[in-house]
Amino acid sequence: MLAVSLDGRLAPPAGGAAQLGGAGDRRVLEEALAWADAVLIGARTLRLHGSTCLIHRPELLEQRRRAGRSPQPMAVVVSRSGQLDPALPFFRQPLRRGLLRPHAPGAPPPRPSGFDEGWPLGTWPEALAALGASGLDRLVLLGGAELAGALLALDLVEQLQLTLCPLLLGGPHSWLPEGVALPAAGWELQEQQPLGEGELLLRYGRRRSSGCGSPGAGPQG
Repeated sequence: MLAVSLDGRLAPPAGGAAQLGGAGDRRVLEEALAWADAVLIGARTLRLHGSTCLIHRPELLEQRRRAGRSPQPMAVVVSRSGQLDPALPFFRQPLRRGLLRPHAPGAPPPRPSGFDEGWPLGTWPEALAALGASGLDRLVLLGGAELAGALLALDLVEQLQLTLCPLLLGGPHSWLPEGVALPAAGWELQEQQPLGEGELLLRYGRRRSSGCGSPGAGPQG
């Protein structure tokens, strides 16, 4: 789930934490978070922004409470090193935190300080199966581009939800990294919704031929 410019950029040419998306984008974002068991966020994106998105709308918090769910979905950080500044506001946010990172074969799953749970990051199908075994089946991908590209390249994304913002940014910071080899995937438009302020929500579902199974627990993009 991403907010992008008209030319498909996540950030201005100089980089840094982009502030794309207005009130309408925030509304549909919180609705996606209310649906989710967990969100996936790349370590670089977390370092840039300092924190993750939270549900604030009372009706969505009440909806989760009535369903016996935690107020916020777990935030699962994907990191090669697992090295994150403990002073980040993320570590003071009222939610459970998980970490996906590579580890040596046979070693116990990583669980550095500040995280409630950890899983090994080997192949992505294995990682998603491990998250599913922990009850984290509904996943929303919040960024960044490298993480989105990895999951799309492996055909593990079942839905794309993009907020198209009325900006032309230019520069290299596309929502997909350059050179990613993507499958010849078909996508079907499921929803288009004006969000106000010139923004447009586009929701696409993966079109799969009959008889082909879904790859299992696939995050939303």
